[in-house]
Formats: sequence, C-alpha cells, structure tokens
Amino acid sequence: MNRRVVVTGLGAITPLGNDVASYWDGLKNGRNGIGPITRFDASGLKAQLAAEVKDFNPKDYMEPKEVRQTDRYEQYALAAAQQALDDSGISGKIEPDRLGVYFGSGIGGFETFVNEHNNLLTRGPQRVSPFFITKMIANMAAGMIAIHAGANGPCLDVTTACATGTNAIGEAMRAIRHGYADAMIAGGADAVIHELAMSGFINCMALTESSDKDAASIPFDKRRNGFVMGEGAGALILEEYEHAKARGAKIYAEIAGYGSTCDAFHVTAPDGEAKASAKAIADALAETGLDCPAGEIYINAHGTSTPLNDKTETLAIKKAFGEEKARALHVSSTKSMTGHLLGAAGAIEAIAAVKALEQNLVPPTINYKEADPECDLDITPNNAVETPLSMALSTSLGFGGHNACIAFIKAE
Repeated sequence: MNRRVVVTGLGAITPLGNDVASYWDGLKNGRNGIGPITRFDASGLKAQLAAEVKDFNPKDYMEPKEVRQTDRYEQYALAAAQQALDDSGISGKIEPDRLGVYFGSGIGGFETFVNEHNNLLTRGPQRVSPFFITKMIANMAAGMIAIHAGANGPCLDVTTACATGTNAIGEAMRAIRHGYADAMIAGGADAVIHELAMSGFINCMALTESSDKDAASIPFDKRRNGFVMGEGAGALILEEYEHAKARGAKIYAEIAGYGSTCDAFHVTAPDGEAKASAKAIADALAETGLDCPAGEIYINAHGTSTPLNDKTETLAIKKAFGEEKARALHVSSTKSMTGHLLGAAGAIEAIAAVKALEQNLVPPTINYKEADPECDLDITPNNAVETPLSMALSTSLGFGGHNACIAFIKAE
C-alpha cells in the first residue's frame, strides 16, 4: 500500500498560547514567548530565562483526580491531543481499531521523578506516590491519549531527543500509508523547566546565559550562544486521504515526505559534514515526488541558536537542495519565539509549517541583527513574509545524532 495521508486536525500548548490560533497569531506577528523563569527560584543558575507555558489549566481537559495522577508533560499532551481531535471532528467517525497514537516525549515526567526522589530521601519509601511510575514514564502520554480517544490501533512512544515530535509524525504517516491505521494522533510533549534539568543543560554548555529575552534565542545570528528551554505539546491528526474525503473533513495539508537518519557521530554535537542530516531532508523531498520552485518552499528549520547546530543545518540544507536553490528558499526558526520545546519542538513546528503553507505566510526569525557568513540563507529576519507556497518542510536534529524531516504539500 502507498496511501495518501493528510492533516485534518491540529492542537497546541505553547509558550505563545494554549491553542493553535493564539500560537499561530504569535508566530506570524513575531511575539517573543521567552521571559524570566517563574517555576522556581532561578537566581542561582547561570541561565535564568525560559519559554514557559502560561495560564494553562489542565482541568479544562481532565477531571481533578486525573490531574493529580499525571505529570505536566502528560497534561500538555492530553490537552493538545484533545484540541486536535475536536478540530478534526473524527471522534465517532472511525473504527477504534483503525485509530492509533504515535506520541513522544524527549524526557517524560522529569518533574515527577525529582519530586518523588525528594520524597524518598526526606519522608521515606512509604511516601513515594503510587502514581510515581505512571507519571514518570515517557510512553504514558501516548497511552493516556489512546485511553481518552478510545484508540485501539497502533500506539507507540517515540523518544529521539529533539527529533521526537518529527519522528512521531513521520512514523505515523508511514503507519497510515502502509495500511496499519486509517488515522493517527501524532506529536510530542515535554515539560522540563526545572532546576535540575536546567542545571544539566547549563553544565553541558547547551543553554544561553543571556539575561536579555530579545538576545537569548537568536537562531542563525552571529551572536548566538545557546538555546532557551521551552515547554508544551503539539498534536496533529493524520488521516488517510479517502477516509478524510468520505467524511467531509477539513484538510489542512498533505504530508507527502519523511526522512529519518542518524549522524552516528557524537552524543551531543552534530556532524559538521552534515551528510546524514542532509540526507534526511533529501529523502523527505524525494518522497514527495515534486520539484517545486525554491521560492515556493518554506523550511521551518531546527534553528536552536547554538553555534554548531545552526551552521551545520545551513550546510545540510545546501547539500540537500544545492547551493543555488538553497539560497532562494524561505527559511525561519520559530524557536526565536518559542524557545526549544525538546520532544515537543518538532510537533509545534510541524503545525507552524502547515499553517504557513495554508496561509502562504512565512513566520519570521525574530531578533536577528548580526549576519553570520556560515549561516547565509534567507532566514526571514524579524518580519513575516507573505508569498505563495507549494511546500513546507520541518526539520529536527536531536542529541544522539537523530535527524528527521517531514514535508507538507497542499492537498488537491
């Protein structure tokens, strides 16, 4: 089987807003979701900025008892998934065993792990929560989404660090394409704005120490010196094209290509030759079977604002498209506004790519000031650009060398 797969629902919990409309409005208007950390006293940390989810009430999506039994990453995941299901209108219009869930988390219930470890040390083993394990393990977001949605089809957790969300969506596409499901709930979630997680990332020199929110997450800018931690979740409903048409679903876009490779090089640093990351992009392009003009292609870049990632990704794009065509592409990093959501990054960035394609509008890379000759693509600096688009790609490059790219086109 080689069935067409389309996007029929979207849901998002992000630092720019707790639904797709507010998230997209923030992106296209260049709103910065980064600010001082409020989750805990960060005065002792070198990095004191983060992109936090604001004004989120899990009780809008879950019963109070269930809220107490879940970690924040699960709550974000359930909320985004429910939004996507409501948006798609698919509930009750598909056989339960034909609906699946591929939903990932880069880290899982980190906050729960630390809290219950502290309980063990200060109050003894009898005071560790009976929900410790289910709140902590990284597969539980996928499991709970399946429970809420009544999805009896394939259900997997994907954990590929920063490529998690993109891999989950790409693998979900394959599950539908090859006949294992008719629709999938796909995406990712993470919630690790926590003193311990921040300390770990600081000490491996991954986070920026900037105190200026407008000079912190600055992808492709020569001043970049690390990423900003974000949190949230993104969910997409992927559906077999004929199934979506038969029930009169709104179709946002077709997901037509996916590439997944590994650098096999280093646990954190990307391979500077960009061979495998370029192949992930090239594979996604090739799978679409299309040769769109460069001026009609948008790439939502991984663009973390780290010195190595941004120049390596620039090279990967050039290798995948060729130098001349790469310079004519529309590129941006929405992490300039959302920070880096780890396992959720690829999911919310896929949504950005879908919305860009739908509205023919490229969101900006904000706070860009100093050009870097090693990052010399058109990265849509500071202001959104209205332009006809035929294809939108989203790339993710994760710790461990995980590379993933998905390609969307307009459905016909």
